[in-house]
Amino acid sequence: MTPPIRRIDVPEAFAASFGEHDAAGRAWLAALPRLAADFLDRWDLRPAGPAAHGMASLVLPVTGADGTPAVLKLQQVREETEGAPLGLRTWNGDGVVLLLDHDPDTGTMLLERLDASRPLSSLPDDTAAMRVLADLLARLTAVPAPGGLRRLSDIAAAMLERTPGAVPALRDPSEQRLVRVCASAVAELLDEPGDRLLHWDLHYDNILAGEREPWLAIDPEPLTGDPGFELLPAMDNRWDEVLATGDPARAVLRRFDLLTEALDLDRQRATGWTLGRVLQNALWDIEDGKTTLEPAQVTIATALLAHR
Repeated sequence: MTPPIRRIDVPEAFAASFGEHDAAGRAWLAALPRLAADFLDRWDLRPAGPAAHGMASLVLPVTGADGTPAVLKLQQVREETEGAPLGLRTWNGDGVVLLLDHDPDTGTMLLERLDASRPLSSLPDDTAAMRVLADLLARLTAVPAPGGLRRLSDIAAAMLERTPGAVPALRDPSEQRLVRVCASAVAELLDEPGDRLLHWDLHYDNILAGEREPWLAIDPEPLTGDPGFELLPAMDNRWDEVLATGDPARAVLRRFDLLTEALDLDRQRATGWTLGRVLQNALWDIEDGKTTLEPAQVTIATALLAHR
């Protein structure tokens, strides 16, 4: 007898966000309950709580047949995340969540269960939180990237190609100049893009408390490149607190110093690649129809350029 399909409830907020996606996204969402049920059966898992979600994935707490707590992560196969299994296997749990199983056809992953109620952002002391992040980032970027991942060299070259056509969309001439300066900084580094395994999106909410280690990184979007390209997501954490210091530029430089020291980075190169992340975010915003830059990005870029 065929076992009954276990119903998986898709959170309404997650479903609503996918309602704005393309036809492929809507089709994936419609198939999601059956997909989840199929993997519960295939990997002999039992649901262990309500589903949670991020921007593009559904995460279901589960328990394995042997009692191991885990999470079932379901997401579309996309360019940003298709390298995650390879990256996680390469790190093998060193500072990052463990990959327990993976289905390459659907992108479904079975991961070590961490404490989602305790992200690093729950630490009240920002300096302590930044030191935890910096330590994890140093460990992750110490690993040489395996073959088969996207490369910073290709991404940077594509950004430089798009910049001239994108800049005129910005209303403020000073912001146009800033984006061009960021592009110039990237152009200077294009011949030395680096060979480390990058997480690409390590910020406080992508670090969770664990049992195997106090804190572990999650949700990598692996990339081969220079560790300096990793710093910006950490630097604009808790931006309200940065503004509350009354001297945002000084707060930015304090974070930059802490990160570059922990990762033992050349400050000049790290500045250039951080400006590259500002450029990347600016291009994404312009493609989304925006005509101004995010104030935090402007402050970070301006502070770094003033102390180059």
